Amino acid sequence: MCGDEAQQALSRRSILRGAAATAALAAGAALSLPGSAAAAPGFGYRPIPLSKISIQLYTLRDALQADLPGTLSALADIGYRQVELAGTYGRSAQEFRALLDKNHIRATSTHVGIDGDLNKTIADAKILGNRYANVPFAQFSTIDQWKAFAGRLDAAALAFASAGIELGYHNHSHEFQPIDGVRPYDVLTANTDRRYVHLEIDLFWAVNAGVNPIDLYEANFSRVMQYHVKDRTADGKMVDPGAGVINFPRIFAATYWNLREYIVEHDNPVNSLTTAKVGFDYLRNLRY
Repeated sequence: MCGDEAQQALSRRSILRGAAATAALAAGAALSLPGSAAAAPGFGYRPIPLSKISIQLYTLRDALQADLPGTLSALADIGYRQVELAGTYGRSAQEFRALLDKNHIRATSTHVGIDGDLNKTIADAKILGNRYANVPFAQFSTIDQWKAFAGRLDAAALAFASAGIELGYHNHSHEFQPIDGVRPYDVLTANTDRRYVHLEIDLFWAVNAGVNPIDLYEANFSRVMQYHVKDRTADGKMVDPGAGVINFPRIFAATYWNLREYIVEHDNPVNSLTTAKVGFDYLRNLRY
């Protein structure tokens, strides 16, 4: 190992030691929050398997842009074996896959658009080894526009399915705000084929919209395959998993059937590797 490599490795180890200390402090602080997930770290015996714990790399976008190889290595050191992509940071699909393979990480899922070159998007997803793909965002002002989008989503899902990849949709809050008395989310679920279009529920945004995630899961049973696990305070601030008031153990206990991945995410973390460490440890130690 050359001097630069040794220094980078030492730096990453220092970051991880600091993240572990922060995780312990955050967990202790969250214990005092009434109704928080951390206040009930486990009322059952069922763990989340390591094979289902992932992280959305959007959380670490700044770190990845600054040092892609080092950040992926740090994620592997934390314990992640799966990630969800949000771009390849200037690398080709082949180059990014090589970096993932070097760190024994699989990109099981990805966020993609469906209105561009769909053939290339699918080809890259296959190279990267994606099993799932999700449209991360859509917003329209009329129900007819949402219906048209649902049709495009349905058609794209068939193309992805032919390549062995399952296409889904990732929510924010606005899909649950009615337009002319109709929720766009209901339009999407009613106008797409449940056999081909799955749902990736972002728990923060669902709760932020006033939606009970358990009710949402039950209304769409068999379609919900992935969760974005990010927490919120009582007044709506986004925080690391376990540091807020979302009762994840209760949600997971009522909805674990069909769940394939629990994906850590934070849109604007103070320190992204700290968030990665806190999130991983929280899910690894949680029992429901």
